[in-house]
Amino acid sequence: MVQLLPSPELAELPAKIFTLDNGLTLIHQHLPVTPVVVADVWVRAGASAEPESWSGIAHFLEHMIFKGSPEVAVGEFDWVIENTGGIANAATSHDYAHFYLTTANSHIAETLPYLANILLQASIPDEEFIRERDVVLEEIRSSYDDPDWLGFQTLCQTLYQSHVYKRSILGDVDLLMQHTPDLMRCFHRTHYQPENMTLVLVGGIEAESAVSMANQAFSQFSLRSECPRSPIEAEPPLIGVRRHELQLPRIEQARLLMGWIGPGIEDLEVGVGLDMLSVILAGGQCSRLVQELREEKQLVLDICGQFSLQKDSSLFTITAWLEPQYLDRVEKIICDRVWQLANEPLLEVELARTKRLLLNDYIFSTETPGQLAGIYGYYNTIATLDQCTSYPAVIKKITAEKLQQVADLYLSPERYASVILKPC
Repeated sequence: MVQLLPSPELAELPAKIFTLDNGLTLIHQHLPVTPVVVADVWVRAGASAEPESWSGIAHFLEHMIFKGSPEVAVGEFDWVIENTGGIANAATSHDYAHFYLTTANSHIAETLPYLANILLQASIPDEEFIRERDVVLEEIRSSYDDPDWLGFQTLCQTLYQSHVYKRSILGDVDLLMQHTPDLMRCFHRTHYQPENMTLVLVGGIEAESAVSMANQAFSQFSLRSECPRSPIEAEPPLIGVRRHELQLPRIEQARLLMGWIGPGIEDLEVGVGLDMLSVILAGGQCSRLVQELREEKQLVLDICGQFSLQKDSSLFTITAWLEPQYLDRVEKIICDRVWQLANEPLLEVELARTKRLLLNDYIFSTETPGQLAGIYGYYNTIATLDQCTSYPAVIKKITAEKLQQVADLYLSPERYASVILKPC
């Protein structure tokens, strides 16, 4: 038996939300015009769930899930998905892991049980664990050859002093070498449980069929374990400017990365405000810093801004690619323009352009079954489902005065982190 959760906040949501008897959440939206179904399973088992000494186990487990279960042989899942014309993949962040499958609606009844089985009953074979660990270790080593990844990870380590967001999702090489299959099985059986999961089914499947399939496929969970819990420490406000400089071989241009900490998902209005400010500063051809630093003064090869909404302590960044001799000058200009956001009125035409860009971007991000499944799963995992539909309304009501207040509170030119990458 399932219960359809009545909720006034979800009245306009085109998806329906169900809770199965075992506690698993099912979100479903029927798109009758598409012959495709997307199944996206979200688990509250990202890197933030790891004890510090278990660093990298969540991402490593993402790899090992595809190594089968007692009922699904190694390679069998991939064979079934490919031979029915589908595609499957996965991703891990600090806040979640998710596993998604896209297939024709005529094959979802055949393929969904395979996805559920490897997720719920992952066997994590000893020999596959050793083999796949080499793959993960190579992924870590390769990341250190990517200056942009290295710069971003250094920025996180510089910006976050207490929160687990400072740790790499990929993990630490020395710690990974100490991990065992039993440790991973413990992590899996602790976190891959129904109350931590959201299954999203979007596409050419009706609600009755979706509920029936979910009930059948997601019924047999592994016996629970209890791995050590890692308390999440709140990140204190920055005091002053934190700097870090790296000199790297084989890079032709320098990088300047600047970061500020915003609130988590609990304050969506401020998060939307910071998203808008990132667009005003460095989001697209008409943004302030792109126009001034790239087009007019030609001090940078490129520059962009981004706001990453997270469960806790969200991240606001500006990244510039430039010649080393311009680093100090560009950083000073960026600080001046950040100061202006809080101290000078925003033009209505600029506010209107920003709202139009973000509203259109939201519309474009809800066009396909995969995009819808991703949005529903993401918000229901780190917050609540209704927040994904409130995003456009929040954008529309934000005023220029509100953006000034947000900039004043969170984007200080005297409190931020700066990372510089220079060619050797």
